[in-house]
Amino acid sequence: MSAQHHYMYVLECADGTLYTGYTIDLEQRLRSHNSGKGAKYTARRRPVRLIAQATFSTKHDAMRAEFHFKRLSRAQKLALITAVTPARPLETLLTNHFASH
Repeated sequence: MSAQHHYMYVLECADGTLYTGYTIDLEQRLRSHNSGKGAKYTARRRPVRLIAQATFSTKHDAMRAEFHFKRLSRAQKLALITAVTPARPLETLLTNHFASH
């Protein structure tokens, strides 16, 4: 059996707002949000699109990242997302950001 991944993800809603969540199945969760069954917040703001994701080996780490990410300002969230590169994935940027604050 392969190791399970835990994801913190960021959606952009149709009204331009951001939604952050946790899942172990990113594709299914995105379908759920776009069908109106994902969360009350996104159900009223469809369609949504995935703009960032971070992969963690434990639920604890993913939920911790989600908690800290949600406390950032919109500008800080977008700056982190914009800084993502193949060499600097979101999970690395988040870990470095939260360690320095």
